[in-house]
Amino acid sequence: MRLGVLDIGSNTGHLLVVDAHRGAAPLPAFSYKEPLRLAEHLDDAGSVSQQGIDALAAFTAQALRVAEEKGCEDMLAFATSAVRDAGNCDAVLGEVDERTGLPIAVLSGDDEARLTFLAVRRWLGWSAGRLWVFDIGGGSLEMAGGADEEPEVAWSLPLGAARLARQHFANGRLDDDAVRGLRKQIRADIARDAGRLLRHGIADHAAATSKTFRSLARICGAAPSAEGPLVPRALSADALADWVPKLASMTRDELAGLPGVSASRAHQIVPGALVAEAVMDIFEISALEICPWALREGVILERLDQIGDLP
Repeated sequence: MRLGVLDIGSNTGHLLVVDAHRGAAPLPAFSYKEPLRLAEHLDDAGSVSQQGIDALAAFTAQALRVAEEKGCEDMLAFATSAVRDAGNCDAVLGEVDERTGLPIAVLSGDDEARLTFLAVRRWLGWSAGRLWVFDIGGGSLEMAGGADEEPEVAWSLPLGAARLARQHFANGRLDDDAVRGLRKQIRADIARDAGRLLRHGIADHAAATSKTFRSLARICGAAPSAEGPLVPRALSADALADWVPKLASMTRDELAGLPGVSASRAHQIVPGALVAEAVMDIFEISALEICPWALREGVILERLDQIGDLP
């Protein structure tokens, strides 16, 4: 069947059209996305602005037209932390539904982590053994671990790259003391619940997904995306530690000139790098394998499993 998967993230709205069949890897057929940057369309009260709602409704309407043109039989639409954490979440989704006719489900942080774990497990397979999975999104950091397809533990922290950029880098680069303070805060937030993952045992394999980790891996020498998803890619803790102070000293234009960094996300690289470095230090991970599958694929796989379970 041909599915449309509409992912309303903190940074980007992304429609992925896939040909999906139970027992087969989802095959991407078409992609349509726009940089909505909802995490940066929040007012002082933490609500999505009317400008942000208008942008979301316009994107959703266009995504529906694209899905229809591409022959999608069904549409799976979901939103993550930027909408989930907004003070006017229900109003945002209600207005978009009224204007487009498409209801958008809100995933909890735990479900984000769980579904991302499922996608990575299916990609890496059982040979990965006990698996740890980390995902730095725009609004949140997801962590999960386990030996099966359902993680033993999965949770989310408000440490997304766009969120931290808005909170701490709105006026440009931070001085050394401010970076040190932010680094300390991030590590304390992650370490507070680190035992949830560690108490189940050390991982046989550690993996990371999504744009921030992919960009950091590319900066640190991983193969470019043009070489395809089957090329092995990893992020080394040593290489990242060497790069973090360099990144913190760069201007936004300099960051945008780095391989794997888009101009629209350049301001998120430093906070993203601080989170990634903290994860690798606290969990004593020397390298993270970069997995090309993430939340969207997890949503698709769970949907296909549910179809297969129907009488």
